[in-house]
Amino acid sequence: MEVDWGRRRLSRLTVVNPPVNSLSTDVLLSLKDAYEEALRRNDVKAIVVTGARGKFSGGFDITAFGGLQGGKYMDQPKVGFISIDIITDLLEGARKPSVAAIDGVALGGGLEVAMACHARISTSTAQLGLPELQLGIIPGFGGTQRLPRLVGLPKALEMILMSKPIKGEEAHALGLVDAIVPPDELVKAARSWALDIVEFRRPWIKSLYKTDKIEPLEEAREILNFARIQARKRAANLHHPLVCIDVIEEGIVSGPRAGLWKEANAFQELLHSDTCKSLVHVFFAMRATSKVPGITDLGLTPRKVAKVAILGGGLMGSGIATALILSNYPVVLKEVNEKFLNAGIDRVKANLQSRVKKGKMTNEKYEKTLSLLRGVLDYESFKDVDMVIEAVIEKVSLKQEIFADLEKYCSPHCILATNTSTIDLNLIGEKTLSQDRIVGAHFFSPAHIMPLLEIVRTQKTSPQVVVDLLDVGKKIRKTPIVVGNCTGFAVNRMFFPYTQSALLFVDHGLDVYKIDQACTKFGMPMGPFRVADLVGFGVAVATGMQYLESFPERVYKSILMPLMLEDKRAGEATKKGFYLYDEKRRARPDPELKKYIERSRDMAGITPNPELMKLQDKDIVEMVFFPVVNEACRVLDEGIAVKASDLDIASVMGMGFPPYRGGILFWADSLGANYIFRRLEEWTKAYGECFKPCSYLAERAAKGIPLSAPSNQAKARL
Repeated sequence: MEVDWGRRRLSRLTVVNPPVNSLSTDVLLSLKDAYEEALRRNDVKAIVVTGARGKFSGGFDITAFGGLQGGKYMDQPKVGFISIDIITDLLEGARKPSVAAIDGVALGGGLEVAMACHARISTSTAQLGLPELQLGIIPGFGGTQRLPRLVGLPKALEMILMSKPIKGEEAHALGLVDAIVPPDELVKAARSWALDIVEFRRPWIKSLYKTDKIEPLEEAREILNFARIQARKRAANLHHPLVCIDVIEEGIVSGPRAGLWKEANAFQELLHSDTCKSLVHVFFAMRATSKVPGITDLGLTPRKVAKVAILGGGLMGSGIATALILSNYPVVLKEVNEKFLNAGIDRVKANLQSRVKKGKMTNEKYEKTLSLLRGVLDYESFKDVDMVIEAVIEKVSLKQEIFADLEKYCSPHCILATNTSTIDLNLIGEKTLSQDRIVGAHFFSPAHIMPLLEIVRTQKTSPQVVVDLLDVGKKIRKTPIVVGNCTGFAVNRMFFPYTQSALLFVDHGLDVYKIDQACTKFGMPMGPFRVADLVGFGVAVATGMQYLESFPERVYKSILMPLMLEDKRAGEATKKGFYLYDEKRRARPDPELKKYIERSRDMAGITPNPELMKLQDKDIVEMVFFPVVNEACRVLDEGIAVKASDLDIASVMGMGFPPYRGGILFWADSLGANYIFRRLEEWTKAYGECFKPCSYLAERAAKGIPLSAPSNQAKARL
């Protein structure tokens, strides 16, 4: 905290804690000391609070959460000390007025400090918000009480429950800030406003006690009850949004002081919850994916990728093209004929038009973005591109032919990337001499929306190429994970047992819809059978054959989907799969499915076990996910993934594993390796080798070591 006692009867307090001036107990104690000194001094009549280097404050320092949760900090402040003693009684209750000068960000605790000041001056581009629910907690420094009183209950609920920040202009319109000024006039304007309060030319407002924007009690309760219904719909397994609504209600019903105490106690309790620990783990794991030993620690600088070419304008190719042009990359899209090319360009247009309809893009921006895309039918325009991404059908011979052509037409520095989801990169590059610049750029569908980018390197891929692709991934707002080369790479390989286990248990007597329901209740966006319908049986069966070829000892050879394919049931695209689909793609159970399941069981020689139908959802979830955990352990043990946290992010962002469970291995560790090992052993005896625990899992279970703890070999890599 920097203190400038200044002239003209003002004290300027500046939060200094790079890079975003985050708050910690020490920073807040130093703010307290500076305030107390300002209040003691007779020459100081008012206070301006701001942040260094154009950022007010990004909120409480999340790196301190681990220590607070683990009890490492013996001198933790008592409940309510910061929110009530410091922020409410000292800052807001001061006998001298304070004004917050906001630029850059005022998020979380940063905004809560600003709301305790008696006025707020902001720049138009500043971001203001309370994103705490993303970490499994609620605002803990008075935000649940002050924000509704400043912007009204409906908007406050939207901002808090959806973790939705707003810009300075909107904040001004809502009444969250009192004036908008240019950045170079910010502190001067805040000083002037503070002195105006001293001279009674402007009102001295304590946000906590404002009532003009709070609805009458019955109306407020209706709004809060509607918010509860919506919160349960969005995430039935999450408790903390409901706690947050209860805390807001307490302040309206029993008064703001009572609300503050309820907030402080709830914050403390939620801080130690499994949900908070899981979401904090995901937060840091996301930021760690771009740190790759032996790649990002070599001092390499990313080369400029000024232009990208994409081969194939299907769903994936057009999605990748959309993601690139949205980030201002000029793109050349190649197809084999005019019809396919026009279809590809139309898909890109549709992707952009969807953004226009949702108000995320203006018509002018649409035209400008689309102008970055050019369609071609030959390789003539590939001479000056810096990266090519191949996104054609999963056919080895075709990909080999394409990469041989690319070597001829592209410059020697051009990165040659493939979007294959399963095929070994060494096979794809077998007929080229440029294997050092061949890399996997595996996007997930829809590519312009899904946040994960799986960067696949072979033994021959140059570290420079990986660094370049990491940089492109960052610029197109993807979270990258760097993985090794094998069938399915990390994400698809880790999750192939998800559907496989489900198919096995259906043959043995479990109901398709009961499995899907158990998985969605657990928090997955879709169960394995709904996913199979979405992907399409043709792709699912072909992919299954690749896993059978690579891992024959642990693949269950279900014939259920091939049987359905024979009757032209291929999933959602044909409106018939495991579900029936209407014109709006809404799924409903299909009574006819029973006959295919009976045929599959007959052909496999399996008599269904009626006991399986009595299983609880918890048991079904374990039967489907423990084989996924087992495969994740193999992926980690083989060095395909660098660290366990990368697989957690891969599961969350690539497959929709619920983030509030921390990712696949974080969740597994919450249950214990020994428990998972014992269940897999039971199923191996009952159902066969596809459940057999791998040596990594067996060893961890025997020694009581967490699955995510680095091995000595991994530590050497790290």
